[in-house]
Amino acid sequence: MSQPDEAATRMHEPPLTGDVEDDFGDLYEHAPFGYLSTLMDGTIVRANATFLTMAGRTRADLVGRVRFPALLPVGDRIFYDTHFAPLLAMQGEVREIAVELRRPDGTRLPVLVNAVVKPAAEGRPAVIRLSAVAATDRRRYERELLRERQRAERSEAEARHLAQILQASFVPAGLPAVPGLDVAGVYRPAGSGDEVGGDFYDLFETAHGWGMSLGDVCGKGARAAVVTSLARYTLRAAGIRDARPAEVLSLLNQALLRERTDRFLTAAYARIHHDGAGRPRLKLSLGGHPPPVRISREHPSGPVGRPGDLLGVFGDPKLRETEVELSPGDVLLFYTDGITEGRGADGVMFGEERLRRSLAAARGADAQGVAEHLVDEVVDFQSGLPIDDIAVLVLRVPD
Repeated sequence: MSQPDEAATRMHEPPLTGDVEDDFGDLYEHAPFGYLSTLMDGTIVRANATFLTMAGRTRADLVGRVRFPALLPVGDRIFYDTHFAPLLAMQGEVREIAVELRRPDGTRLPVLVNAVVKPAAEGRPAVIRLSAVAATDRRRYERELLRERQRAERSEAEARHLAQILQASFVPAGLPAVPGLDVAGVYRPAGSGDEVGGDFYDLFETAHGWGMSLGDVCGKGARAAVVTSLARYTLRAAGIRDARPAEVLSLLNQALLRERTDRFLTAAYARIHHDGAGRPRLKLSLGGHPPPVRISREHPSGPVGRPGDLLGVFGDPKLRETEVELSPGDVLLFYTDGITEGRGADGVMFGEERLRRSLAAARGADAQGVAEHLVDEVVDFQSGLPIDDIAVLVLRVPD
């Protein structure tokens, strides 16, 4: 069907006559906005009925007698004199300035004000034309948004606090003294630390010497935290009962499968003891975990240990044991993959080579200094926000 001719259509439209709206005086007086005119000093010279109703005043109260800023509370009055009026004088207009009108009964009405300057004409002064629209609903909405934001910030702070408390349970409050060794551990959560991670470490005394564990649970959040707690305390209980690291990791694997956690993890477990000359030695087993790195003068530097299977996946994982000798000056670092897999701005990973260089650069420091130096380098490499949790445990034999 063809479109009707525009001219023909207009012929059938009702004419806009005075029957619809021709009283511009009434339109001004009862507009949906408050209108007023002032001199450049703010003295009101004209106001419509809508504005008078908004302000709770009569025309006789205002016109020729009151400056517009006198209708505002003290804070808004200062803002008018120091910002509103100077901007208006420079720019000739201001838009959507939020202020409040003080009414005689003590109530206040939030309004948005627009203003333009009408330049002086021959024989007439310059005037300011202002419009004011009630912003009660907008102010209520803004306050509700503020309350929701404050509620969200409180919830976020509580969640971060709970995460910090929970994460603190994944590492010991202090490490025990081990004869012949300087030991230190550092934990750094991912990002801003408001989400619970899955990294943990531990060091404790047993009937056979000392047990040492470090691990990384897949994923983050509450479910990962449950598995992290299960892993740490299972390793501690199993380590106290059994001296063989591979058997300790096997018991953890059985616990994970029995609990049907649907989360796997990697872990390193070592038994620390001393030989006949009182020198520290380790028997080490790795359950899918990166091998520790040794920096040594007497032994080959680099990773030590034999890889094993992930835990929580297979019914009978392959787990091996390795004897590790430690000599004076040796540094042995256990770490989670948040170290080597940390990515810089260009997407390049920190990697094992940077890890070894960082260890070599800090080998003259004590164990705490070595641990902190490495973690600081990894965090700086990621511009201060690591993408994954970081846990390190350093064993150092004093010279």
